[in-house]
Formats: sequence, structure tokens, C-alpha cells
Amino acid sequence: MIPPDEIFTKEEIKALMQRSDWRGGFEIIRIWFWIIAAFTLVAVFPNILTVIIALFILGGKQLGCAIIMHDASHYSLFKSQKLNRTIGNFFGAWPVLNNVQQYRPYHLKHHRHAGTEDDPDLRLALNFPTYLGSFIRKVLRDLSGVNGVKGVLGVLAMHIGILKYNLGGTAEKLKTKLTSKEVWKNLRGPIFFHLVLFGVLFAIGRPWLYLLWWVAHLTTFQFSLRIRSMAEHSMTPDVSDPYQNVRTTYANPIEKILFAPLYVNYHAEHHLLMGVPAYNYPRMHKMLLERGFFEKGVLSKGYWPLIKQAASMKKQAA
Repeated sequence: MIPPDEIFTKEEIKALMQRSDWRGGFEIIRIWFWIIAAFTLVAVFPNILTVIIALFILGGKQLGCAIIMHDASHYSLFKSQKLNRTIGNFFGAWPVLNNVQQYRPYHLKHHRHAGTEDDPDLRLALNFPTYLGSFIRKVLRDLSGVNGVKGVLGVLAMHIGILKYNLGGTAEKLKTKLTSKEVWKNLRGPIFFHLVLFGVLFAIGRPWLYLLWWVAHLTTFQFSLRIRSMAEHSMTPDVSDPYQNVRTTYANPIEKILFAPLYVNYHAEHHLLMGVPAYNYPRMHKMLLERGFFEKGVLSKGYWPLIKQAASMKKQAA
């Protein structure tokens, strides 16, 4: 890890770490505004085009829910840990079948061991670049729902105690069975949220819109999740170098909807000071640019160049 005090003063670190309840709340409202807009679009103009648009918006904003969970697990959205857990669960983790309490210790291990064999997310960074046909097949498995079904079954298996909790693509049987109380503790939040979501849609006379959430979760969410994960740690110059095993990626408006909610594209900033609230990343990024951080660090001008790089390997080499 890079010592932050080599780059920032104590006063600057304190200012960057400053949390704001209203800013945290505003960022969550921005994610959920898009979710409501996607449902409204299809409710008002139900046709194949609006459904496709809504599915991609929902997939990107379900990724936003996962990032809300991520930020809440760092206690960086709000000032109090309780508010981070409560709001982070209902508006972030539970919608994507997870919870902050399980995710936090798993994710902190990623920060402690980023780029090493002990990094639980290491496998997410190892599959690229690949050749074009392989990349297309990966995307098709995402958008067809094949990977989504496997992902949902895997998460449920973790919650009921069949598999060890791991979101990095490793399936490992759990040696000690969970008690029924522990299983219910893992599942009750997601069940409660989805009953509320279905209840709201039923109350407005559009219960069929609930299907959009699940179709997106099984398809476009998997696609958004793949590109986001790939951009953060894949194809970096040196996985053992903390300057060069993580990437910050600039995002245009469409990329922000699909791959970069809640400033998650400022990933080098996050690994440098993981407790900084996401809404402070743009200011932190400007400071790092001024101090020459990215002369060593990895910076991409957009997601499209990374997608092209991910599919750039020649078949013979692959």
C-alpha cells in the first residue's frame, strides 16, 4: 500500500475524509432516480425499445446499488456506522441479494492484499486481455443470463451455508454448516426489500414491472459488473506495484450510467485512501494530478479503449 502521508498533509487527509450525511443521501437519490426513471419509461411507453433501454439503465444502477453497499462497508457514505449499515443495506446491498455485514470483512481483505495471491478478487483481474471471440462469448454469457443465473445461485448458496462467501469467482465449500438463525439473518434483508419493491409496483398497478428488475439483474447487471471490474484491476502494468495494479478511468455520461456510478471510476484514489467518501474523489483526483501521481499511477481516458484492449490478444498467443 502507498502511504497517503507521502502525498497529502494531515490537514488535507482530514479534509478529504470528511463525511456529509446530505451528500451521501444525495448520491443515493441520484442512483434511485435513474431506477425510478427506467420503470417509468416502460410503464408509460411499453415497447421493445424502451424495455431494452430500461434494462441497461437498471443494470448500470444495480451496479450502483452494489457500489452503495461497497461505500457503506467502508462507512464512507454517512457520518455514523449505523446509518451506513441501515441505508447501505436497504438501498444498496439488499436489492442485489447481499448485505453490508457479510461484504465488509471480505472486501477489506481485498484492500489489504490487492494484487497478491491472498487477494480474494484476484481472479477478476486475470482473464484479460483475451482474443475477440473469447471476449464476445463472455459478454454473450452475461447478456443471455447464463452468468446471471450462476451468480444468483452462487450468492444464495453462500447465504444458506453451502459455499464460502466469495464474490471473486471462487467456489469453495463451507466446512461448517450455518445455523437456521444465521441463514435467516443473511436472507431476511433481501427478502424484505424485494417484497417492498413488488408491493410498491403492485400498489401503482404495474406489478409486471418487477420482472424488469430480475431480467436486468440476470443480464445487463452482469455486463456492467464485468466491465467495471475489468477497468479497475485488469491489464495493469504490474500487479505487485501499488501504483500500477489499480486504474482510474475517465467516464463519459453514458459510461457513468453503465459502468461508473458513485464515482467508482476513481479507483486509484479509493485504494490510496479507502475511507474517503466517493463524492470527494474528483477533488482528490485533481490534487493527485497536480502532484504527478499519475506519472506512476494508471489512468485511462475512457472505458472504450479498455474494452478494445481487453479483446486485443491474438488468437495464437491466447
